[in-house]
Amino acid sequence: ERNGRRLVPKQGSKTLEREQWGRKLEFLLSVIGFAVDLGNVWRFPYICFRNGGGAFLIPYFLMIVFGGIPLFYLELVLGQYHRSGCISIWKKICPIFKGVGYAICLMAIYVSSYYNTVIGWAVYYLYSSFAYELPWSSCNHTWADHRCLDKIAAASHNQTWSNDTQSPAQQFFDRHVLEVYKSSGLGDLGPPRWQIVVCLFVVYFILYFCLWKGVRSSGKVVWVTATFPYIVLFILLVRGAMLPGASIGISYYLSPQWHLLAKPTVWLEAATQVFFSLGPGFGTLIALASYNRFDNNCYRDAFITSVVNCLTSFMAGFVVFSVLGYMAHLHHKTDIEEVTTPGVGLLFVVYGQALTTFNGSVFFSIIFFLMIITLGLDSSFGGLEAVITGFSDEFPETIGKHREKFVLGLLSVSFLLALATTTEGGVYLMTLLEVYATGPAIMTVVLLESISVTWFYGIDRLCEDIKAMLGFGPGLYWRVCWKYISPLFVSFMIVMSFIFTSNLEYGSYVFPNWSTALGWTITLSSISIVPAYALYRY
Repeated sequence: ERNGRRLVPKQGSKTLEREQWGRKLEFLLSVIGFAVDLGNVWRFPYICFRNGGGAFLIPYFLMIVFGGIPLFYLELVLGQYHRSGCISIWKKICPIFKGVGYAICLMAIYVSSYYNTVIGWAVYYLYSSFAYELPWSSCNHTWADHRCLDKIAAASHNQTWSNDTQSPAQQFFDRHVLEVYKSSGLGDLGPPRWQIVVCLFVVYFILYFCLWKGVRSSGKVVWVTATFPYIVLFILLVRGAMLPGASIGISYYLSPQWHLLAKPTVWLEAATQVFFSLGPGFGTLIALASYNRFDNNCYRDAFITSVVNCLTSFMAGFVVFSVLGYMAHLHHKTDIEEVTTPGVGLLFVVYGQALTTFNGSVFFSIIFFLMIITLGLDSSFGGLEAVITGFSDEFPETIGKHREKFVLGLLSVSFLLALATTTEGGVYLMTLLEVYATGPAIMTVVLLESISVTWFYGIDRLCEDIKAMLGFGPGLYWRVCWKYISPLFVSFMIVMSFIFTSNLEYGSYVFPNWSTALGWTITLSSISIVPAYALYRY
């Protein structure tokens, strides 16, 4: 060892000094923190409910076993064996596909430009929670208009209301946090909201001091950011189970609707949820695993982190739907769909409104939005670390030795790009980026990665690499999944996503036709790097 770092033998006679995780648990927490993100809390429960309830678990489980875990394990193997980031690793696998690494880095920057804004919203909600009364609990505020109505209070007095009324929580989010009503659409973004810009700056400030020293700093932070959400989820699970109507919500969540399994979209939703939850293709798993010991048991790690991720999603469903059942009870509704909403609105509007009815609402609001912030930060750590490690390994002299400056520059660029999503119409841009910045592009990247590793680099060579690290090689299941099933899994997602594509919408706003062209331009801006680099170099 030298200066607290271990010298790890590399193939051949040379040695490479590379930073390693201080403890094995720091690696596991970092991977879990990256994989368990906001999508586990709001997306999985809603997707499960909408696609057959308990019946949805069948395609979900099959997609995990034959697609998610094999791809997850593959990236851990690649990172740990080759000890390189997502760019330079291609020198050792298949040099002509090195553009894949650069494409991954560009996609990570796109994602950070809108994902961190969502964390910024949570920071603003956390700040707003430090009040005698949660500001989104009533209509007695300047941001509320004539449509604002406390529907829970109205329902308790058997009052009726028109369809255009909105809850205080909805108006707080739309009219105060976003001010989206001032924008006419994607072509009219308007000025940035200075309150959200300040909150966004706080997010980037935290990110910098967690990332600037590498895994030595982020590995310590995840002890808090990766464990705190589970404490809060458990508290909310217990509190939710005690609410009237909770059993109705849980019944909606789990009741199987077997006939929906005949719909191709259900299988697409299952594949998409598994894919984006476990996170192959983002370069993060490769980057994090590259700091492991050469003989670390990444086989066991793949199972532990995948199972924790899936169980967290499942548990979050009970947390969310117990509250949705409670909200339906308060509104005197019998259909859960009448009180739920897709997207982040489920967190900020529906759950936010429910918090106002709890005894000790301020306390529950504070810990809830702290949970959202920590969930978001963990995933942001991972996405940005993929870029940092990728460029540091590719340019060790110019970037690797000046990590602090590079991290500052990277986060500055990301922050400037993110300013567009803090505008009055920024939520429209975020919706566009969420669909086009990663969807088709990341699936294409994973398909190229899977084919190049198992067919060009060679499945036999890959298995020998694993045996050199772990002392045992992978069995037939892994070989078949990596070489045949996983590429088919990703190809299925790509084809189905094209077949079932639809016009984007946000609330009542329908995106114009030109937004589709803009979206595909964003998609191609990253994918095109792959053939462009191949032509440039070869």
